[in-house]
Amino acid sequence: MATTTMIADMTRQIVGDRLAVESLLPVGSDPHVYESTPEDVKRVAAADLILMNGLTLEGWIKELVDNSGTRSKIATVTEGVEAIGSDEHAGSFDPHAWMSAANGLIYIDNILKAVTALDPSGKDFYEKNYTRYKKELEETDLFIKEKIAQIPENQRILITSHDAFHYFGNQYGLRLEAVMGTSTDADVRTSDIIRLIKIIKETGVPAIFVESTINPKLLKQIAKDNDIKIGGSLFADSLSGEADSANTYISMLRRDAELISYGLSQTKAVFSRQNAQNTEGIP
Repeated sequence: MATTTMIADMTRQIVGDRLAVESLLPVGSDPHVYESTPEDVKRVAAADLILMNGLTLEGWIKELVDNSGTRSKIATVTEGVEAIGSDEHAGSFDPHAWMSAANGLIYIDNILKAVTALDPSGKDFYEKNYTRYKKELEETDLFIKEKIAQIPENQRILITSHDAFHYFGNQYGLRLEAVMGTSTDADVRTSDIIRLIKIIKETGVPAIFVESTINPKLLKQIAKDNDIKIGGSLFADSLSGEADSANTYISMLRRDAELISYGLSQTKAVFSRQNAQNTEGIP
């Protein structure tokens, strides 16, 4: 069992059909504020292995594990990641390490170790899948770098709903700003809204971005009041459903990179013309 949809997908890429993989959180759930259910307690109790993100993402996991009485092995897949600190709470970290494909390589290293320890007889099978998937992640890392490089340097400012993109920005060369911090469980402060509006006006950034798991109302109002385009809805804390284009970890990263590259490469004049034509301005 994996705590998030991203970790579950990475694990499936390695174990294939040899092991059953479930995501504890359903598609579209916010892991920062998730509240476990009685059914979750049963699922955790039945699990042989729990793969968690760590870095203070799953604040609810200890109580859930304790209540389940599970004896399953627990592995933290961010072991070895160079964590970014968070000033929201003492001793906390930015948990969104998966938003860098380079960190994704660390995740799958840890997943491979955990599933091989659980099922040693599947070692060769897992390593073969790991090698293929590692290559795909390395190609994705290069793809994102190429997409971000297409943005004019003075427009490489990513403004989002919450601070989920610092690992992405550090890896690929973007300045990050958000109306909320690394967790979505804190109230939005008026000072943060004022700060964000000031950045929009001073930089002339052409677009800001909402997120799939967060109510877009506030950012849409900021965009309307400041004549700026919503560049699209990014995925960070959850994959999309099967029918959508961010239903795997790699497709999520690639889709986000394409939206960001397109949105930040435009001018406000271009977006204004597109709005007049009733288009979204997203390929």
